[in-house]
Amino acid sequence: MLRRLARLVTLGQRLPDDIVSPSLSPGQRQRFHACRDRRSRHEITPVPRPGGLAACLSAHAKVASEKNMTLKIASDIANAAVQACTAKGYNVTAAVMDRAGGVRTILRTDKAGPHTLDSARRKAYTAASTKRSNTEMLENVQKSPAAQYLPMIDGFLVVSGGVPVKVGDEVIGAVGVGGAPGGHLDEQCANAGLEVVEDQLK
Repeated sequence: MLRRLARLVTLGQRLPDDIVSPSLSPGQRQRFHACRDRRSRHEITPVPRPGGLAACLSAHAKVASEKNMTLKIASDIANAAVQACTAKGYNVTAAVMDRAGGVRTILRTDKAGPHTLDSARRKAYTAASTKRSNTEMLENVQKSPAAQYLPMIDGFLVVSGGVPVKVGDEVIGAVGVGGAPGGHLDEQCANAGLEVVEDQLK
């Protein structure tokens, strides 16, 4: 509908508001009138031209852009996190997710238990979803009655070892580590993974 109206005005036909208004959403209507008025100020005689009003209208349609986790960054984080735990004698799995909770990479040491795959993945998912570390979430659950149901969310694991990955203040994903003898130790390894990619996240 918006394209058809743009074509009519481009050809010189001015449409009354009672025709335009019901056809468009409030946002479309505002853009339509702004573009139409711009044409009337600059053109005495309407002359069809490529793009015309349709180009003006499309210029107002913004496409959202966002930063997200790349495979390289995810791989670097997972490798560094696993190496940090291995150096301490811990057999772990590290999982890295993007901002939408999609798995970008999972790395498991040879001797890590199979349960660590699910543990690391769910810790990363929890951190990516809540945009904060699992330790913070755990403290929140322990202190706030309203937060006690968070661990029941499908896919969540509110145990230390999950940390969000940020570019500035924007969360682009998360890393989760499972398998060390304590969630706080998993989190130390996760943070070690983040330290390796600090320059890539600027």
